[in-house]
Amino acid sequence: ERPKIWLPRHLRQTLVKKVGETINIVIPFQGKPRPKIIWMKDGQTLDSKDVGIRNSNMDTILFIRKAELHHSGAYEVTLQIENMTDKVVITMQIIDKPGPPQNIKLVDVWGFNAALEWSPPQDDGNAQILGYTVQKADKKTMEWYTVFDHYRRTNCVVSDLIMGNEYFFRVFSENLCGLSETAATTKNPAYIQKIGTTYKPPIYKEHDFSEPPKFTHPLVNRSVIAGYSTTLSCAVRGIPKPKIFWYKNKMDLSGDAKYRMFSKHGVLTLEIRKPTPFDGGCYTCKAVNECGEDEIECRLDVR
Repeated sequence: ERPKIWLPRHLRQTLVKKVGETINIVIPFQGKPRPKIIWMKDGQTLDSKDVGIRNSNMDTILFIRKAELHHSGAYEVTLQIENMTDKVVITMQIIDKPGPPQNIKLVDVWGFNAALEWSPPQDDGNAQILGYTVQKADKKTMEWYTVFDHYRRTNCVVSDLIMGNEYFFRVFSENLCGLSETAATTKNPAYIQKIGTTYKPPIYKEHDFSEPPKFTHPLVNRSVIAGYSTTLSCAVRGIPKPKIFWYKNKMDLSGDAKYRMFSKHGVLTLEIRKPTPFDGGCYTCKAVNECGEDEIECRLDVR
């Protein structure tokens, strides 16, 4: 019987485990006589002191009592009977909590606001940094309150601070494993001055977002069977929201009970109830707003 490895579905993508977790991977196989089983990691023979391997006639098991970062890598299992082989690769990613962010700086203080910036942590814990948690504390009480969590950028503005108070700030980094054990904290407090300065916001000219209608997804020619309700769909964008008109062979369909028209988030649908061969023809969808208009068409054949 040829050697064949049955790799469980959950091992076909990267196996992600946290540091300290137990790993127990069971890989069933078939093959007679009993095949020779070879485990490799990143092209090197597996160190049996570090991981446990147990083989039987039907499966092979990899066991790690406490996962550590260095256990990450590509594990290759080879089954061999004489000159026939089967081989699979399992990718394992061991993750840990990240280190704290670096180089936190209080960049500016104005009005009731303070601007911060920092750098990503040196140690990401072998997993992508998902975001940061930003906290503030009044110097008098030193009680920490969260201002932002799951925050993606490496700079922020903390607002609504109280006049006359001093504030410290700290930032934790976060990955799949959780928040960093320690935070990066600002060295000097931000003092919110009491002087009665009045902030005049700059006057911005309001941006004109209006645009003429434009079809982003076309109508597609269709061939359908008579008696089965069918739909034609397309997508349009335009600001302000365009008015939609449907035509068949240049004839307006808006008053015809045989047709139902839907519009949802820019996706336009024309439902034709139980079409007959007479309903075949050229269908047109037209979108109109105050900036302009656009139209598209398709053919419908009813067999």
